[in-house]
Amino acid sequence: MTTDSWVNETLYSSWGQRFRVARELARVKSDFQDIMIFECETHGRVMLLDGVVQITEMDEFVYQEMLAHVPLLAHGDAKRVLIIGAGDGGVLRRVLEHKNVEKAVMVEIDGEVIRLAKEFLPGIAGDAWNDPRAEVLVADGIDYVRKAEAGSFDVVIVDSTDPIGVGEVLFTDEFYANAARLLSDRGLIVNQCGVPIMQAEELAETSLRRGKAFPDIWAYVAAVPTYVGGYMTLGWAAKDASMRAVGVEEIRARAEKAGILGTTGYWTPEIHVGSFQLPPYIAKHLPKKG
Repeated sequence: MTTDSWVNETLYSSWGQRFRVARELARVKSDFQDIMIFECETHGRVMLLDGVVQITEMDEFVYQEMLAHVPLLAHGDAKRVLIIGAGDGGVLRRVLEHKNVEKAVMVEIDGEVIRLAKEFLPGIAGDAWNDPRAEVLVADGIDYVRKAEAGSFDVVIVDSTDPIGVGEVLFTDEFYANAARLLSDRGLIVNQCGVPIMQAEELAETSLRRGKAFPDIWAYVAAVPTYVGGYMTLGWAAKDASMRAVGVEEIRARAEKAGILGTTGYWTPEIHVGSFQLPPYIAKHLPKKG
């Protein structure tokens, strides 16, 4: 179907962005949310959930690389990775690019997101769906985390919608307590915390919650053009504070060993290290130390 219409993102009531729709590909109401996929001349294919941009073919690599490569390389020996959400498969793909990863379990509550991503956004996940190390479950991430065995994962990556609606339950005290339990001794969890120029309370509140279960709380940043408003923050909660202080050369060596050095469009060892250096307008929303 060819149109000459525009889609207005509905994330904020008084500010937004719009995309010209070259072609609408899918519009589905799942049990959880409204899903729309369309083609745009500038951004390629775009997926919206409940009117909010989740991913575009143009800049998805920025978000996916930073959400996956940073925690895995900061850890340095992550073999078992749990992904909550991320139904488009992009995080799964980036995690599996690491040769040392032995198992990646992805738990997405909305099977329609996976189905539509496979059909209309096949380049996002590539062959990740068929990787023997991948286990993809259409299930409730909260429930999975509640039942997971203690110490069964090294890294947890949460790629969810904002903490409203279907994503809200992924930001509770109980969720983080369970995440801490299922993580190994040097385990860590990362999750998207919104664009702090507009969503500072999201970073502040989830950081306080994470702090009840983890000793090292921080955030790191990535500039994703379609997540408008400047830097997006990715929340960081770790059992070992030294993991976010690893130097550039060690990160480079780890990336080379993992097989991802030189394969990325945004992530580099220098950007990895620099992403933890927060502008004051962002850092002030993190819990005060001491």
